[in-house]
Amino acid sequence: MSKGVLLVNLGSPDSTQVSDVRKYLDEFLMDERVIDSPYWLRALIVKGIILNTRPKKSAEAYKRIWWDEGSPLIVLTQRLQRKIQSRVSIPVEIAMRYGNPSIEAGIEALHKKGVTQILLFPMYPQYAMATTETILVLAEKIRQKKYPHIQITEIPAFYHRNDYIATLAQSIKDEYSQDYLLFSYHGVPERHIRKTDKTGAHKHTQFVNDVYCCKPHSPESQYCYRTHCYETTRAVAELLQLPEGTYGTSFQSRLGSDPWLQPYTDVTIEKLAHDGIKNLAVVTPAFVSDCLETLEEIGMEGKEEFLQAGGLSFKLIPCLNDRDDWSDVIAQWITRWENLTDNYKK
Repeated sequence: MSKGVLLVNLGSPDSTQVSDVRKYLDEFLMDERVIDSPYWLRALIVKGIILNTRPKKSAEAYKRIWWDEGSPLIVLTQRLQRKIQSRVSIPVEIAMRYGNPSIEAGIEALHKKGVTQILLFPMYPQYAMATTETILVLAEKIRQKKYPHIQITEIPAFYHRNDYIATLAQSIKDEYSQDYLLFSYHGVPERHIRKTDKTGAHKHTQFVNDVYCCKPHSPESQYCYRTHCYETTRAVAELLQLPEGTYGTSFQSRLGSDPWLQPYTDVTIEKLAHDGIKNLAVVTPAFVSDCLETLEEIGMEGKEEFLQAGGLSFKLIPCLNDRDDWSDVIAQWITRWENLTDNYKK
């Protein structure tokens, strides 16, 4: 069989025009694994309310971080793809869960190159219903409908893999000289943790801050986004030998009034300043590519919140993006899979 790789990232509007942002938000927020309400209610919320109010504001936010080459997330993913392609012998394509290039376009590009076995690579270290799962479900739906002869193997969540942790730690070490390091992860509703748990262990869980909701590396933690996040923080802090009290974990980008994972990043940033932290660095390990949620929400809004609350300096640690060591790690995983070794998942 001829093998190929499909790197799948979140996605981006085609431009900062309000019409393009509205189209992107429509696709994104109408995903039943992002807003997991019944279709009629989701449509009412998204099409009846959000798409009439948010696109203009979001377009302005995208304008603040847009590059001459285009969307930072798209450009960075393209750069990463080129570096990986130079390190492996099989075709590597990129796709976005929302926007362009689509997952279907990515599969078609590999199909045209004669690929019959695809390594699907959701570019999220931690598993979540609204990120990894929605990619896997859509890719399989497309495969069944248009490419039934193609086999798909997915890279599982890699938050705990030693080479990923080492690379993330090094990226922080290269930039970090502040008093406090905040690990900010994208937030999800608490119900998402319960929905993805196939063991039922989280049915009555109370998600207390800074306390594991399940045992790491246990069956109930396999799809637990919250535990994946706390384990990422723990492993990096241990590798960097960060003293207790100099780092923490928080969750950003909540939507609606339902309970989301806490502590919230914006609240935490202000509290740290009020508690006397003067020099703050924030790293965003739920993303491997810088995007609106890192560059604007944290790098601009978060910085402003911290400085207004009394902080003196604020540093956004860049995502792994197209770092050479990160490109090397992914290329090694691909090569192990290509050679049919078992340890590409480890």
